[in-house]
Amino acid sequence: MAWYFYLIGAVTLIAAIALVIVVILQEGNSKGVGVVSGGADTFFSKNKARSIDAFLSRWTKYFAIAFFVLVLAMNIIAYFTTGSTAN
Repeated sequence: MAWYFYLIGAVTLIAAIALVIVVILQEGNSKGVGVVSGGADTFFSKNKARSIDAFLSRWTKYFAIAFFVLVLAMNIIAYFTTGSTAN
């Protein structure tokens, strides 16, 4: 195998791990649960949560696109170097 297979594989692995971590860090979509449990949010805590959620959501999109492009690139390179898809 050529060196670029290892390079793209390593970058794909890093993108996959980063994607999993960013998804795990995101807060669940549970609107209205604070009302039931009696928790009151202040204006500042709501804005802080939104900014963190927006940041994590944005990076989830970036890592997902990077992962998709890397996997697609690996398959295209493998197809053209071996003449067929992986067996």
